[in-house]
Amino acid sequence: MPKMIFLNLPVADLPRATAFYQTIGATKNELFCDGTASCMVFSETIHVMLLTHDKFRQFTPKPISDAKTSNQMLICISAASKTEVDDVVTRAGAAGGNVDPSPIDDYGWMYGRSFEDPDGHMWGVNWMDLDAAKAARFETAKA
Repeated sequence: MPKMIFLNLPVADLPRATAFYQTIGATKNELFCDGTASCMVFSETIHVMLLTHDKFRQFTPKPISDAKTSNQMLICISAASKTEVDDVVTRAGAAGGNVDPSPIDDYGWMYGRSFEDPDGHMWGVNWMDLDAAKAARFETAKA
């Protein structure tokens, strides 16, 4: 079985956050949902656990950071094409997210945009042509 990753994000409004992530393409796994948590599935190996603040506090004694005013991490998910990058970010904006809080990355072989969810968690969405990335790196190393 491949390793899985579960990102646990504190959210102020669980129904709003759940709807936001469904809009950008995640599906809700009802097996791991209740009134305090929603398990949002991006792939068979990537899951985001949306947790109410009370639920999140059960796992750590540290205070919850306000993701709208500070960053502890940047989350990035891959896309199959440049069009998919734009589509996900557009859907994030339509669902109430903040679109492109960071500069757009466009290197030819890599294209990325970003959004913040309604709680301020920052996400990158990136497409990459791995063969072109390897060639670009090889050319840079030769120089």
